[in-house]
Amino acid sequence: MISYLSQLDAPSTLKDSMLYSISAGGKRIRPILALAVMESFQKDPLQIVDAVCAIEFVHTYSLIHDDLPSMDNDDYRRGKPTSHKVFGEAQAILAGDALLTESFTMITNNAFLSPEQKVQMIAVLSQAAGAAGMVGGQIEDLEGEDRNLTLNELESIHEKKTGKMLECSVLTGGIAAGASDDDLKYLKNYARHIGIAFQIQDDILDITGSQDEIGKPVGSDEANLKTTYPKLLGLDGAKKEMEKHIHISLEHLNKINGNTGILASIADYIIKRNH
Repeated sequence: MISYLSQLDAPSTLKDSMLYSISAGGKRIRPILALAVMESFQKDPLQIVDAVCAIEFVHTYSLIHDDLPSMDNDDYRRGKPTSHKVFGEAQAILAGDALLTESFTMITNNAFLSPEQKVQMIAVLSQAAGAAGMVGGQIEDLEGEDRNLTLNELESIHEKKTGKMLECSVLTGGIAAGASDDDLKYLKNYARHIGIAFQIQDDILDITGSQDEIGKPVGSDEANLKTTYPKLLGLDGAKKEMEKHIHISLEHLNKINGNTGILASIADYIIKRNH
């Protein structure tokens, strides 16, 4: 990712801001999921490095924009000042725009994928990131501030905002691996439920974590008047809800015709992580 961005024929200030956010670290769970799916079907994960970088580009763009003053107004991300704090709002917006559009070039540049696979992946990525997916979830999240959302409404937000990009990750690996339609369906359901569990753990960590661990100030959800799982269900109830979704995700995973041990370990990591 860093090598690709460094060599772009683009203004140095734009490249600097893109590189700043993409190199800030993070869990990289989306690309890891895609690579793990490839391994589950005994395919070489290195064949989709371009595609998984594309997914991380889109995720990082979304974080840059989420942190803007007009959105969540966060000053820190991954333990560093957010992009707009370092480069200004206009530069941060454009860095996010550039990462989003470069993601599609990354997929088309892949030397191992067939044209049909590239088209499938671009379709899956654009749908997951777009109006019916991540962006739509962000809109619902903003509109839900200072409102008492129901559990179904909250789940809908996070299924779009977080879950769709996780679904995209496993489907990318499945498409590259030549998985059957049934296995793609099971992978999608697995990802949907770990996505909800992932968000519940984020909500829990916003209460129980520390800034050093999670890389941004705790209590930001409450400050932004957001409905969260602990707010709706209490801390113990939120943990039980998270465990329920992990259990459902593993039920779907167990139906897949492959060696899914790594994917099961990722589900376990989601509920045990502290950042």
